Amino acid sequence: MTATIVVGGFWGDEGKGKIIAHIAHSDRPKIIARGGVGPNAGHTVEFNGKKYGVRMLPSGFVYRDAKLLVGAGVLVNPQVFLDEVKTLGVEDRARVDFRCAIIEQRHIEADRSSEHLSGKIGSTGSGCGPANADRVMRVAKLAKEVPELQPFLTDVPLEVNEAIDSGEFVLIEGTQGFALSLYYGTYPYVTSKDTSASQMAADVGVGPTKIEDVVVVFKTFPTRVGAGPFPTEMSQEEAEKLGIVEYGTVTGRRRRVGWWDGELARYSAMVNGATQIAITGIDRLDKECFGVREWEKLTPKAKEFVERVEDDTGVPVTLISTGPSLEQIIDLRSEKL
Repeated sequence: MTATIVVGGFWGDEGKGKIIAHIAHSDRPKIIARGGVGPNAGHTVEFNGKKYGVRMLPSGFVYRDAKLLVGAGVLVNPQVFLDEVKTLGVEDRARVDFRCAIIEQRHIEADRSSEHLSGKIGSTGSGCGPANADRVMRVAKLAKEVPELQPFLTDVPLEVNEAIDSGEFVLIEGTQGFALSLYYGTYPYVTSKDTSASQMAADVGVGPTKIEDVVVVFKTFPTRVGAGPFPTEMSQEEAEKLGIVEYGTVTGRRRRVGWWDGELARYSAMVNGATQIAITGIDRLDKECFGVREWEKLTPKAKEFVERVEDDTGVPVTLISTGPSLEQIIDLRSEKL
């Protein structure tokens, strides 16, 4: 077996948590490993009628047979990590790489007191930028130096590669979205590191030859939290007419809403090396699609949109989310791959 990476294609909040949870339950990974920046990104998963928001652990935690690993490239806030482990009851499954850099209180204070970061850029204030700066300067504290994390330390690349080499399936999940990449996003209105699929593989220590699929998740109506360019942005009034009023998982700030951006989707699919596309929020495009689980039952309007996405990206759409719950999805992977 090899690994699959799931990343966001726009500005985050694409519904990756739902897609990851579905793939986990259907494909049964031995390990779900998280890459990305740190606790500045929140993932929301609705499972068995309950809504969960996680910032440190992989959002695939709802699949109970997988080990949950946080890769060496991820910044760790020990308190957030430990709180989530306890709340979700995953003490036996959750582990962090011993090389993860630690977010300290001074990083959070520096983040929130910076007019540039908190004012102009619209940082979440979680301390990630200053902590990443310390890591680059080689002065950051590592997870192996934090007593409270000792029971949860591991070598993530070793675990992940041994699983793949023994024939197990590994699911790697990214955070935020491609357009927030430090390299490829709308700089300077971006996060503090790259967010592409290649970075997620590096974060958990997996070489490119072991990646079989890259699933890029796009929202029917892209959203963005905070400042920065948004070429297809609509007014709040237009968004409200469509019934789209959303708030960021971490910040609680209202999300800006836009129309489909085919140009950005094409570029995102190219740089991420997408082999599959997942679409979320198709029920926002046409309410008649809510909860539909078969392609044939989608409306002509929805089918035309999916075909447009495939034309824009040159990549097959294999997963279509039709609502927030785990079972509200159309899975076309067996037909298109």
